[in-house]
Amino acid sequence: MGIAVAMIIGLWIWDELSFDKYHQNYDRIAIVMQSEANNGTINTQAAIPLPLDAELHKSYGGDFKHIVMASWNDPHVLAAGDKKVGYPGTFMGVDGPGMFSLKMLKGNRNGLKDPSSILLSQSVAKALFGDADPTGKTVKLDNKTGFNVSGVYEDLPLNTTLHDVAFIGPWEYYINSPGNKRSLTDWGDNSLFMYVQIADHADMAKISEKIKDVKLRNMDRADVKYNPQMFLQPMSKWHLYSEFKNGVNTGGTIQYLWLFGIIGLFVMMLACINFMNLSTARSEKRAKEVGIRKAVGSVRGQLISQFFCESLLIAILAFALSLVLVLLVLPTFNYIAGKQLSVLWSNPLFWIAGASFTLFTGLIAGSYPALYLSSFKPDKVLKGTFKAGRFAALPRKVLVVVQFTVSVVLIIGTIIIFKQIQFAKNRPVGYSRDGLVNIEVTNDDLHRNFNAVRADLLQSGAVTETAESSSSTTGVNNDRGDVVWKGKDPSMSDSFGNINVTSEYGKTVGWHFIDGRDFSSKFLTDSSALVLNEAAVKYMGLKNPVGETIRVGNKDLTVIGVIKNMVMESPYDPIKQTFFRIGRGPFDDILIKINPNVSAHNALGKIAAVCKTYSPSVPFSYKFADNEYAKKFATEERVGKLASAFAILAIFISCLGLFGMASFMAEQRTKEIGVRKVLGATVFGLWRLISKDFVLLVIIALFIAIPTAYYFMFNWLQGYTYHTVISWWIFAATAAGAIIITLLTVSYQSIKAALMNPVKSLKTE
Repeated sequence: MGIAVAMIIGLWIWDELSFDKYHQNYDRIAIVMQSEANNGTINTQAAIPLPLDAELHKSYGGDFKHIVMASWNDPHVLAAGDKKVGYPGTFMGVDGPGMFSLKMLKGNRNGLKDPSSILLSQSVAKALFGDADPTGKTVKLDNKTGFNVSGVYEDLPLNTTLHDVAFIGPWEYYINSPGNKRSLTDWGDNSLFMYVQIADHADMAKISEKIKDVKLRNMDRADVKYNPQMFLQPMSKWHLYSEFKNGVNTGGTIQYLWLFGIIGLFVMMLACINFMNLSTARSEKRAKEVGIRKAVGSVRGQLISQFFCESLLIAILAFALSLVLVLLVLPTFNYIAGKQLSVLWSNPLFWIAGASFTLFTGLIAGSYPALYLSSFKPDKVLKGTFKAGRFAALPRKVLVVVQFTVSVVLIIGTIIIFKQIQFAKNRPVGYSRDGLVNIEVTNDDLHRNFNAVRADLLQSGAVTETAESSSSTTGVNNDRGDVVWKGKDPSMSDSFGNINVTSEYGKTVGWHFIDGRDFSSKFLTDSSALVLNEAAVKYMGLKNPVGETIRVGNKDLTVIGVIKNMVMESPYDPIKQTFFRIGRGPFDDILIKINPNVSAHNALGKIAAVCKTYSPSVPFSYKFADNEYAKKFATEERVGKLASAFAILAIFISCLGLFGMASFMAEQRTKEIGVRKVLGATVFGLWRLISKDFVLLVIIALFIAIPTAYYFMFNWLQGYTYHTVISWWIFAATAAGAIIITLLTVSYQSIKAALMNPVKSLKTE
C-alpha cells in the first residue's frame, strides 16, 4: 500500500512537472508581463497594451524569434450548416501555431496568414463536421463572419496552459473588427496578451532586463507614477510559479508538489517502519535459526545478505501488487485531482524509477532487521540464554512515535485546510446567489432586444428580474485608474473595479444598501450616477459619500448609493474598491433571477425559449452563480480531499503496525499474563497494563506533532489575507481521536490475551 501511494503521488508530480512540455520550444517561450505600483503595493498582470507589439519589433526585434499577440480565450458560437456549438477560442498572430508547435492533423500552421481563415481543434472539427475533412469548408463565428477552415490541430493535453483553446482565429480580423479596435498609441489600455519566443542562443533573463522600462519610456507623463516594469515569465513558470505578491514571484502550484512529495515519502516511510518493527519484534523467533547458521559456518555478511534478499523480495512483490492497486484506484484519483493520469508503461524512466525505488525501499526496510538479527551470538542463542536486552525495544518504540507523529500532523493539516475553506465559504458575499443565472453574451442579439427579452421573461412568471452587466458576479472584467475625488492626493496611483450595468442590476443580484438608493429607470440623471461599495468609500476617505461628485475619465458622476461589499473575485482576498454605473453596452453578461416559486428546471426551459426567440443562432448556455462561486474553492478543496485521503492511509498503515506490535507483545507476555491472572488480576487491569505502553508512545507523538503542525499550518494560512484562526479544539480533537484509535487497535489483542485461560497459557512453556 505504501508503494502504491508513493507511485500515485509520483505520477501526479510527473504530470505537474511535465506541464507545457508538450510544446517543442518550451524552454524558449515566455509571456510578457508587467508590474505596476499602486499606492505602496505592486500589482502584477499578464495583460499588456497593443503598442508594445510594434515597439518590441522595432527596438528589440533581434532578441526574439517570434512575437505573437493574442486575445482572451473567450466563449464563442461556431456554426457549420445546421450544427452550432459553443467553445472557447482565441485570436492569435500568424506565428502563434508554429511557435506553440501545434500538431496539425489537417492543413498546416500557416493558415492564419489569410485573415479569413481559422484553425479548429480536433474536438471542434469532430463536433461540426464529424469524420469529414473540414479543410476548405466555412465556419460562421458568432452568427457574424464566415471563416475558411485552413487546418485542424490535435487537442492540447490537459497539462498545458492552452488546453482549453478550442479554435484559433486570425489576429488581423480581431484587432480590426468593431468593438475590438485598440489604439496603436494608447499605452494605458492593458487588455491583450503577448507571447514571445526568444532568439536562439539568447538569454531569457538578459532580454527581460532589457525590456524592463519599455512601457515607462513611452507612456503619458501623468501615468509615470505607476512605474510599470515589463518582464518575461518563462513558460516553465506559467503553471508552477504563477503567484505574485507585491511584484515578487512567490510560487504557486509548486508548494503542493513539495507538500504531496513529502506526504508520499512519509507514507512510504510508515510502511517501511512497519516492516522493520515487525521484523525486529519477532527476532527471538528467528534467534535459533541465526545461531544454527552461525554454528555451521555462516559469517555475518552472509546472514546480512540473506535478510536483505528477503526484504528485497518482499519489496518486489509489493511493487507488483502496487501496480494492480494503482490501476484500480487511478480513475478515482483522477476524478478528485482533476487529472488524466495513467501508468507510464512505455516510459523507460518509469521502470528505472520503479526499480530504483523498490531497491531503495527494500534496502531501507531491511537494513535494521539485517544488522540487528545478524549480530546475535550463537552460543547464547543455542544455550537458550539469549535475551533481547533492556533497550532492544527502544528503536521499535521510536519508530512507532515517528509513525504517529507523521499521521497526527497530516490529520491536523487536513482539518485546518477544510476549516479555511469553510471560513471563506461562510464569508458574507453581499448579494444573493440563490437562483441567480448568468448568460455569457456571444453576440449582440439579446442586447439589441433587451427590453423585449426582459418583458417576455417577466411575463413568463419564471423570472423576477433580469439585467445586463459588463462583468459576472464572480469577476471584475475592467479596471479604471483615472478616478478623481475631492481631497485626493495627486500623487496617488489607484485602480478601481469598473462595472457597467443596467438599472435593474441591483434588484436582480439582491445587493444590500448601506446608504442612498439604487439605480432607477425613472431618474434620467442616473445615466451620470455612481453606486460605490464599502471598500471604495473607505479607500477614498469619504465621510458622507452620497451626493459627492466623482470624476471618472473626463466625466463627472454623482454618488447616489453605497452598498455592502460584494465578493466578486477571490474569497480569500480583501474586497477591491469598485464602482457601478449605468452603461449603454455592449455588455458581457445577462443576469437572471429565477422566481423562487418556480422549479429551476421549468424556469430554465422558459428562459431558453425566450433567448431562442431573439437569438436563434446561439445555443442556449447558462451558468448558476452559486456554482461559479464554488469553483473559487476548487484548488483548496482538491488539496483538502487528497490530504485527507493520505492522512487516512497514514493512520491505517500506522494502525496495522500497531496491531502487529500489540499481537506480538501479547504473545511474548503470555506467561506473565497467566501468572497475573492466577494472582487475581482482572481483565480490565490486564487490558490497562498492555495498552498503557502504546498510549504513552502516542502521547509522546502528540507532543511532537502538535507544535510541528501548528508551525507549518500557521505559515500556510499567512498566504491568505482573509483566513481562519487555528483553534485549540483542533488539537484536542486530534489528540483524543489518536488515543481512541490506538486503544481500539490494541484492545482486541489485549482483551484476547487477558481472557485466555491461565492454565493453558502457563502450560505453553
